[in-house]
Amino acid sequence: MGDSQEDYEEGLEEILEQEEYEDPVGPVVQVEEPKADLTEPTTTDYHTTSQPGTHEVYVELHELVMDEKNQELQWMEAAHWVRLEENLGQDGAWGRPHLSYLNFWSLLELQSTFAKGTVLLGLSETSLAGVANQLLDSFIYEEQIRPQDRDELLRILLLKHSHAGDLEALGGVKPTVVTRSGEPSEPLLPQHPSLETELFCEQGEGGTEGRSPSGILEKIPPDSEATLVLVGRATFLERPILGFVRLQEAVELEDAVKLPVPVRFLLVLLGPEAPHTDYTQLGRAAATLMSERVFRMDAYLAQSRGELVHSLENFLDCSLVLPPSDAPSEQALLSLVPVQRELLRRRYLPSTAKPDRSFYKGLDLNGGPGVPGGPDDPLQRTGKLFGGLVRDIRRRYPRYLSDITDALSPQVLAAVIFIYFAALSPAITFGGLLGEKTQNLMGVSELLISTAVQGVLFALLAAQPLLVLGFSGPLLVFEEAFLSFCNNNDLEYLVGRVWIGFWLILLVMLVVAFEGSFLVRFISRYTQEIFSFLISLIFIYETFTKLIKIFQTHPLQQHYQHNVTLEPQPQAALPNTALLSLVLMAGTFFFAMMLRKFKNSSYFPGKLRRVIGDFGVPISILIMVMVDFFIQDTYTQKLKVPKGLQVSNTSARGWIIHPLGLYSKFPTWMMFASALPALLVFILIFLESQITTLIISKPERKLIKGSGFHLDLLLVIGMGGVAALFGMPWLSATTVRSVTHANALTVMGKASAPGAAAQIQEVKEQRLSGLLVSVLVGVSILMGAILSHIPLAVLFGIFLYMGVTSLSGIQLFDRILLLFKPPKYHPDVPYVKRVKTWRMHLFTGIQIICLALLWAVKTFPETSLALPFVLILTVPLRRLLLPLIFRNLELQCLDADDAKPTFDEEEGQDEYDEVAMPV
Repeated sequence: MGDSQEDYEEGLEEILEQEEYEDPVGPVVQVEEPKADLTEPTTTDYHTTSQPGTHEVYVELHELVMDEKNQELQWMEAAHWVRLEENLGQDGAWGRPHLSYLNFWSLLELQSTFAKGTVLLGLSETSLAGVANQLLDSFIYEEQIRPQDRDELLRILLLKHSHAGDLEALGGVKPTVVTRSGEPSEPLLPQHPSLETELFCEQGEGGTEGRSPSGILEKIPPDSEATLVLVGRATFLERPILGFVRLQEAVELEDAVKLPVPVRFLLVLLGPEAPHTDYTQLGRAAATLMSERVFRMDAYLAQSRGELVHSLENFLDCSLVLPPSDAPSEQALLSLVPVQRELLRRRYLPSTAKPDRSFYKGLDLNGGPGVPGGPDDPLQRTGKLFGGLVRDIRRRYPRYLSDITDALSPQVLAAVIFIYFAALSPAITFGGLLGEKTQNLMGVSELLISTAVQGVLFALLAAQPLLVLGFSGPLLVFEEAFLSFCNNNDLEYLVGRVWIGFWLILLVMLVVAFEGSFLVRFISRYTQEIFSFLISLIFIYETFTKLIKIFQTHPLQQHYQHNVTLEPQPQAALPNTALLSLVLMAGTFFFAMMLRKFKNSSYFPGKLRRVIGDFGVPISILIMVMVDFFIQDTYTQKLKVPKGLQVSNTSARGWIIHPLGLYSKFPTWMMFASALPALLVFILIFLESQITTLIISKPERKLIKGSGFHLDLLLVIGMGGVAALFGMPWLSATTVRSVTHANALTVMGKASAPGAAAQIQEVKEQRLSGLLVSVLVGVSILMGAILSHIPLAVLFGIFLYMGVTSLSGIQLFDRILLLFKPPKYHPDVPYVKRVKTWRMHLFTGIQIICLALLWAVKTFPETSLALPFVLILTVPLRRLLLPLIFRNLELQCLDADDAKPTFDEEEGQDEYDEVAMPV
């Protein structure tokens, strides 16, 4: 070993040789005072070489006490360490410096508390108040304390710190326990002076002038940093809690530490009074641990709580435990020196070799390749023009051959059949509603063809071919608003869409060129859920609006006209039409919901149950179409589908939309003004497509081929811009269908143990499933004769189903329901347990206000086009305003992306619970 090790061992042996102990003959152990000429260990005796970035540590232990004079709570210094321990006597005199000794219980309790404690590493705070707030937030987040205890604990942590020189002015101090009301109380258990006080502090003089000054403070090295250990008792805590804080930079924390030494570490140990719990000894154990060289170095370099716990376990491995014996002799104690020497050798051996400084620089502390923050993060900017796009291509296209060979699996074929129906049902539903909203200028025919063509191109060229393209509710809302705008200003709707398409292509080129996809990081759950809730409300509102319109057209009355002409539409009210429409809508919704929940039931084998549940929407449509088919005497409005490859309205348009106008010259000013609605469409597609890619790319899904935010955005919006020339709808990546597609291609392995969750074995990342689904959707345009038998009321039922099921994954909806429930019935979830109820309701109320504002914007035709722009304003609201109202912990709980991928069907759980985006 080195000279430093030998010096330490010699110093230890000198102390053991020079201390003279007498066998105890009475209840009090007497210790002979060391002679003045004996050599005591000095700084040089304990000289060690610190690792780069570490320092010698001065440790202070403060206890929560009550002063005798004013009966006030405060922190009182009880001991300090500079390699040796020095304890403060009851009369304010410092005892003799001595080697620290610890009882076995304190070490075991420290290990247990540390393993469950809160660890904050690299905290960038410069005040004790800032550290205390961060620590308490972490206590709440890790469920060590209740939210209602935060304010009282904050008051305790910010109490005044007193030192040895203050003891006379305070009239002495006594142990105390803090109650929930914040008032101090006498401990219920009897208090005895600690052993170290009896052994080493009995020699202090009674007078003020004769009190022994500290014997080790002058030995503090000039570059030392301080550790502050706080221990105390509080009746309202359920169990002992520990907080370990390492500041990013050492700072002087007000008057917390007596000496002008910057504080680097803070340990907080608080808990309820218990018969076998001595918080003074627990604090001594923590302080001794921090003064030990190897653990101190590990504390400077640790990156996680696990590393600290591992270092503590190594500390325990090298600690001696002396079992009680009748009369330990001096010779018996000296015989342990070789044992201690060997333990020290083992303890210091791993740390004698200096690690290369480049080793720590080379550590990737942000994650591995392909994860957020890692070296291959797809959202990390390269700083080069089109750099993100080039990186997406280089990442994914070399795997193109495997995208074909990986598709040679029966599971892929099964996924194709399932996703085909999952994509066809909403395409037909939205196609019918799109025809209603756009006066049949676009309908089922255009949507099916657009879905097929864009889907084929996307499957062949995309960086993430598991995404499923389709039409969605937000785009439907925009189409209705833009048509209303065009009609009010005598503009041709389809021509206006062409110019929007041109601007979309320009916008996406600019965004991709400057790597704008990184902006998706700023779109939190707060914005997503407001958006989703709004779209769900629109779905539900539109469903009942259409049903009410049917009742108004075909009211319930006693007498009806006979021989009413039905083509092209009924010329008078018809009997039973409204009632049958209500039955068809409610029946479709009921069957779809029932079959969705059926796959989580206990009926039939699991595979059959899942097939029935996954095909619930097509099955419910089929059932209600059959009901309508067999009721021949009652009229219901049917879905209008052109024959073959015809447009929905042949009298109003063709397959090519002339940019300068179909029937009149398109105004020049609108060609440029179309940039504004183009920006709104871009926001909608950007939101849904990029967030869908984020959900699909979660590390829990274990995709290995990566994603490409820039390439996929360019394809989706670029194809949509070109599609406008042909009068076809633009599409986006659909969240629920994409998640369902990824789940269908996920191969689950067997559980490693009974009751354990099954693990993902692999995911069939390939292109053929998306390609075949798009081809089948395109072929479905030839099924016009069959699709024309679908009543619109059935599609209204599916629309209602999508609106209701979309609410199941929205935390905002759950918190709105909690407004009407007493707190005792609130669920055991983080945003309830870790946030005060009234603060949670305040956050919900702000979201409701935003939602109401968006609904008002959507309702008035003059402002409906601005809906996406107003929506995007919720992003700066969340980033800039809400942090002024809520603490970081509260926002972390209320706005966390904690939705976990759903692979195994659990009770009441499916893909909708993972998705916070609209259908």
